[in-house]
Amino acid sequence: MLAKVWTAALIGVDARPVEVECDVGGGVPDFSTVGLAELAVKEARVRVRSAIRHSRLPFPQGRVTVNLAPADLRKDGTSFDLPVALAVLTGDGCLPLAALRNWVAVGELSLNGALRPVCGVLAVAEMAAHLGLSGVICPTDNAAEALAVPGIEVRWADNLADLVAQLRQEQAWPQGVAALAALPVRHPLCWSDVRGHEQAKRALEVAAAGGHNAVLCGTPGTGKTMLARRLPTILPPLQSAEAIEVTKIHSVAGLLPSRTGLLAERPFRAPHHTASAASLVGGGSIPKPGEVSLAHRGVLFLDELAEFPRHVLETLRQPLEDGYITVTRARQAVRFPAQAIVVAALNPCPCGHHGGAPGRCVCSPFVLERYLSRLSGPLLDRIDIQLRLPALSGDLLRGGPTGDSSEVVRQRVTAARETQRLRYAELAGSGRVPTNADVQVAALRRLSPLAAPVHDLLLKALDVYGLSPRAHDRVWRVARTLADLDGSAHIEAGHIGEALQYRWFDRKAAASSL
Repeated sequence: MLAKVWTAALIGVDARPVEVECDVGGGVPDFSTVGLAELAVKEARVRVRSAIRHSRLPFPQGRVTVNLAPADLRKDGTSFDLPVALAVLTGDGCLPLAALRNWVAVGELSLNGALRPVCGVLAVAEMAAHLGLSGVICPTDNAAEALAVPGIEVRWADNLADLVAQLRQEQAWPQGVAALAALPVRHPLCWSDVRGHEQAKRALEVAAAGGHNAVLCGTPGTGKTMLARRLPTILPPLQSAEAIEVTKIHSVAGLLPSRTGLLAERPFRAPHHTASAASLVGGGSIPKPGEVSLAHRGVLFLDELAEFPRHVLETLRQPLEDGYITVTRARQAVRFPAQAIVVAALNPCPCGHHGGAPGRCVCSPFVLERYLSRLSGPLLDRIDIQLRLPALSGDLLRGGPTGDSSEVVRQRVTAARETQRLRYAELAGSGRVPTNADVQVAALRRLSPLAAPVHDLLLKALDVYGLSPRAHDRVWRVARTLADLDGSAHIEAGHIGEALQYRWFDRKAAASSL
């Protein structure tokens, strides 16, 4: 008998429908799988056979042929175990054909029939909702994740025997798994922990409000890492659409905790400077998301920026400019979202003390130039905020926390984001409104024009500092965010002036050329 069960294959962060066809016939006992299946999928026949027998269910005695359609779509992973087992049982008459009609099944089987969680169930649930299917059948540990998608039913079980009994309507379906979703965790760090550095705190507040990238340069121990790690505490809460995006990426990457629904915290990723290009932007023979995608809607912190290999840093050009990364392989091209706030920190020289206390730096001009040459002009040109952090005086280390708390700063940032939402409402795509950092230049010029005297000031700075047209637009974007934080409908000369103060590398290069 021929049986069909729906499942899905993961391509990037999205799921593509796959139909598992199973033909059970007579002849010499055999189990073969066709349809461009990778090794983990071909090995499913061993797990399926053992799981069915340990579940005290009959396994066909004749020839079993499983086809995964479409046959030209690559299939990989252990999520095909459960749909293959259900197709085999349906083909052998153990399950009625109508029991699985319009349902998508995913799950890994252990040899004793237990159902183990798999990656990408949220993407599978989204696919099922988009195709108008009835719902998803998955392991219990994945149920909360699937329930995050509205408009579909979710059924789950702990093992194959219980699932078959429920499909036969011999047992009731379990209830209440939604309560297993993880609760939001309050961030233990606070913005008020940072002493001094008022300009840097203001600049990172601007970065959070407008979604701008930033680089902090300073001697060791000045607070670069401390500032960066507290940036997520002042970002607005994740909206529902953003939470689904973030959770889906982490689910596909296999980083979503078991029995977790939507993630509540914005991600913070801090890869080591020895990270490869593939780990940073994604890759592999079967492309997986990299650090910049795992930081989507959150913060990607690159500590010791100048220690990263130059060719690795250059891979960030596309995500910094476009907000996504395209990984191309011979068989497929995969697009990963990568709209993260990139915050980088570096020392001014290899010894770290250039520009600090007199006499402490031992680096020659040649060594200093070679050290900073790892940061290319095109890469720095894509970073909106560039700051040099001064050393702190000892008096600032006395007493307790000072300045506004994360909650107070977050309220200002959220208000600025709301201003942007109203301004760019007509530009909303996929349910998300762009920020000042990623809105199209044409829309920025149309919706937030500069008065002639204000634009003249910016154009003059363009000549004095030798700014590129891209840097011209980025200063405009930062000035727009500054105006939003100040509650101003128009960009004033003071906003342009402050935005220019955040271009330290450009001003340094202009001063050295004089």
